Amino acid sequence: MYIAIAGNIGSGKTTLATLLTNHYGWKIQYDDPEMNPYLIDFYNDMRKWSFNLQVFFLSTRYTSILEIRRKNETVIQDRTIYEDACIFAPNLLGMGLMSERDFQTYKSLYDLMISLIPPPDLLIYLNASVPTLVRQIQKRGREYETSIRIDYLQSLNDCYDAWIETYNGKFITINVDMLNFSENTDDLKTVISKIDAVINTCP
Repeated sequence: MYIAIAGNIGSGKTTLATLLTNHYGWKIQYDDPEMNPYLIDFYNDMRKWSFNLQVFFLSTRYTSILEIRRKNETVIQDRTIYEDACIFAPNLLGMGLMSERDFQTYKSLYDLMISLIPPPDLLIYLNASVPTLVRQIQKRGREYETSIRIDYLQSLNDCYDAWIETYNGKFITINVDMLNFSENTDDLKTVISKIDAVINTCP
């Protein structure tokens, strides 16, 4: 199976992916944003570097999915290709940080890629309020994230809420404000129970 975790910056995707890998024995495909050579430039000047940043993420995400689908094993991925095109790029466009021309070029690349790959067998969506995101971002202490704007996180959350309403694949939603799976064993068990209820019905 191919299982993917979606959620805003700081929602706990990597943490949950690691915990689930330890529990189920799955293979994990980490999302490493620091490998994007445009990331620091982007946070310093979003308008200038937004297109470069998103194209790099899109290409690496697509390559990762091809690699996952070639493996005869269950893999969990801690970011989805959908978020690049349905959340981050439209958000940048809406905030005036990406031009319409760049967005349409980006979208055409995404449409081509998505037509060639199947969706995840299960999507796990981590929903978190902005205060929770800020707290977890501060806790992990990545220097390049210190300049992330609150309005940027809120705008992303709005995009996530709109996107998940239209997602047609199999998914579950985890409320990160209510379930502290990283520190509370019972909360993690609740998450695992929700996942078991779905994957045990997968063909």
